Amino acid sequence: MNNKLTVPVILVIASACGLLMLSFGFRSSFGLFVSDITTPNNWGREIISLSLAIQNITWGLVAVFAGGIADRFGSTKVIISAAILYGLGLWFTAGVSEVWLLHSATGVLVGAGVAGTAFGLILPAMARAVGPERRQWALGLGTAAGSFGQFLIVPLVQGLISFSDWQMALHIMAVATLLMALLAIPLAPYSGASESAQQALIEQTIPQALREALTHGSYWWLLAGFYVCGFNVAFITVHMPSFLQDLGFSAQVGAWSIAIIGLFNIIGSYSAGVISGKSSMRRLLSIIYFSRALLVTVFMLTPPSLFGVILFSAIMGLLWLATIPPTSGLVAVMFGTRYMSLLYGIIFLSHQLGSFSGVWLGGWLYDHYGSYDIVWWLSVGLAIFAGLAHYPIKEEPVARLASA
Repeated sequence: MNNKLTVPVILVIASACGLLMLSFGFRSSFGLFVSDITTPNNWGREIISLSLAIQNITWGLVAVFAGGIADRFGSTKVIISAAILYGLGLWFTAGVSEVWLLHSATGVLVGAGVAGTAFGLILPAMARAVGPERRQWALGLGTAAGSFGQFLIVPLVQGLISFSDWQMALHIMAVATLLMALLAIPLAPYSGASESAQQALIEQTIPQALREALTHGSYWWLLAGFYVCGFNVAFITVHMPSFLQDLGFSAQVGAWSIAIIGLFNIIGSYSAGVISGKSSMRRLLSIIYFSRALLVTVFMLTPPSLFGVILFSAIMGLLWLATIPPTSGLVAVMFGTRYMSLLYGIIFLSHQLGSFSGVWLGGWLYDHYGSYDIVWWLSVGLAIFAGLAHYPIKEEPVARLASA
């Protein structure tokens, strides 16, 4: 392990942050295309909601296998392959007129692309590069980089849509995904396959690692909590622009709402990384989820206003991806970093099952009841459950690592 911020390590951190900026910036922009895709095709919002739900569940499923492959053979080839799939998905989404193509491109291809270019593969490489002393700092920094991409890229995409058209915006995004393939190259020395021989002696095979995690009670509580995180975040990402338009706000307000969430999440996620390196990670997670429940409750009970939207977006941004540094950090603390991509990938699959539920339910309930209110209140209840679910977690290494 390299515990110093040498020039190669700084290059790894910079490349990883740039990759996450692009990956999450593009993904966070899909809410801007809902009206453009559905209106010309006379589709209800349930159609594209299902497609984006498929994207989320594909992301989660592929992340598990991508993490296992990366831990075994290295992450660079996985990331490059995923970037190509990401670009193809964006390209085929432009001008889509068939439901099956929308589900295949926006759902399956983009979902697989995000799986191989997001936190599950990038954060473990950053954690290995800096070593245990700076691990939580690196996890917070990487998460903040994804948030900065959301803040920077979503308004740019809205600008492309306004000044050209939505198909051209998607084509430009598709070409830009090739940059992610280039940024993956410096990460190669810190892939799972490059763990030192000494570290490998105290660890185990993939089946043994899976058995150890799946028989550990704290791991299951993390799975349950991260399901809720996915539900909250994906519902807002996809449906917030349309929700605000239904309230009478312009499309630009919806875009800036998502961008403000991304801006303040830079602060929130980085701070969560720093705080979780100095205090209890499970308690921090409980505070985050309880705070989400309170925030949504206040937002739903107050009259809609531009100030209210901005305030909600800013506070939600502080809580947005702040769950990732402590969640991924708990995986590393409990089980080590050798198979972190795989074990975090399984937890992230739970996150994506929640994302699928939030995105699809949002569209289905809107088409049937003409309102998003049920999903908002369901988010409150789930956030309270997640806050309680983290209390039983044992924030300590498993016996195998503790004895070593």
